[in-house]
Amino acid sequence: MNTEVLPTRLVDFVGALRERGIEVGPGETVDAAAAIGVLGLADRAQLREALASTVLRRSGQRGVFDAVFDLYFPIAVGSAESAAERPSDVYELRDALVAALAEGDDARLRALAAAGVEAFGRYGDVGEGGSGGNGTGSRRLSGWSAYQTLGEVRPDALLNRVLAAMRTARPDDGHGGLGEALAGREARSRLAAFREHVQAEARRRTAELRGRERIARHAVAPQTELVTFTSASREQLAAMRRTIQPLSRKLATRLAARRRRARRGQIDLRRTLRRSLATGGVPMRPVLRARRPGRPELVVLCDMSGSVAGFAQFTLLLTQALADQFSKIRSFAFVGLTDEITELVSAGRDEPEGLATRILSQARVTRWGMSSDYGESLGSFVEEFSDALGPRTSVLILGDGRTNFGDPNLGALRRIAERARHVYWLNPEGRTFWGTGDSAALRYAELVPMYECRNIRQLSRLVTELLPG
Repeated sequence: MNTEVLPTRLVDFVGALRERGIEVGPGETVDAAAAIGVLGLADRAQLREALASTVLRRSGQRGVFDAVFDLYFPIAVGSAESAAERPSDVYELRDALVAALAEGDDARLRALAAAGVEAFGRYGDVGEGGSGGNGTGSRRLSGWSAYQTLGEVRPDALLNRVLAAMRTARPDDGHGGLGEALAGREARSRLAAFREHVQAEARRRTAELRGRERIARHAVAPQTELVTFTSASREQLAAMRRTIQPLSRKLATRLAARRRRARRGQIDLRRTLRRSLATGGVPMRPVLRARRPGRPELVVLCDMSGSVAGFAQFTLLLTQALADQFSKIRSFAFVGLTDEITELVSAGRDEPEGLATRILSQARVTRWGMSSDYGESLGSFVEEFSDALGPRTSVLILGDGRTNFGDPNLGALRRIAERARHVYWLNPEGRTFWGTGDSAALRYAELVPMYECRNIRQLSRLVTELLPG
């Protein structure tokens, strides 16, 4: 890489990290530049670790960092990795891949991934070295495909050959069946790593053709706390669930600190002024109002239909993990009817993956179908569970407010707001979609405060700000 281009490349790299939710300040950028100045570009693995140590502040950011790093500091920079031989056909590539997987040679896997994308991942009019055709139309239809490469190489079909090669290399490991299980797990892990290398190489080559900024924006998944609830994949939802316990500890600390501050009470202005008469009108000793002891109660009312269910499930588990911060938590789910699921949520902490399935199968949340009926659901909650509401109760309603063009039953929501101390509505849809189509979100927002809550970062902020300490 031309040293004159390097500062611009570093600035662009930092900007791409910021767009994916990783906060990198000027100080970290200066440190990263200093690290590059000391280490140079010869050892790419060493450069990766140095930049990660200078710009990353929190756990859970490494996956996004690695994907963006591969775009802005591609394999060609590292002289050791760029000198791999090129297999002549898919059979030779697969043989080499089996050997590399059996040995666990990650550098060789990266080289084979690059060779596979070069040989089998090209589509459209792409010239050598990543240059597209002459016209803009050919550029739009050109690129490299990880899917196409993996479909040709079919690495998953090599699992048995890889295991056989591993057994040959280690004929007597002394662990019997346990050794076979460990070898199988290791082989699958290496296959997954090869697939990731292929995807990274395809992104890198396409970025050279279409622009790194565009590919970083659209092809690199954001970190877990910025993944949108309603579009999260199964793997992303699993990653979100793994953040529940550390996130709940952080939020519990914030709520407890706010409770300690609030325990002192607010200033009683009349009594303070009366006492200040003895000091010439100077309020030397403020009088505080006595704060009523006790922790608040929380009611969670959540829509379990469609893509909203992932958001509701995560929030249910999070609020349950915060149970120590409240005197009582009661949870309710609905699709077309409302039913209490407090016990199901409590039991679901040990097996969070299947919580939504258990709720839909064991709770009575609908009469027919899985289309949400907010009007009927809010009405059944008021009729059957109004005892859950009181002057110390805060209510969280989780849902997109899409009524399928049914009656929104604003009167039921109004009665909930009248009986509870606070009612907050968290909507996983973007604010620009409220009121469109069958959405009654704007009508509900006229009665209770409604907040956009699309990802973990927004949820964390709202839980801390809205829930009483």
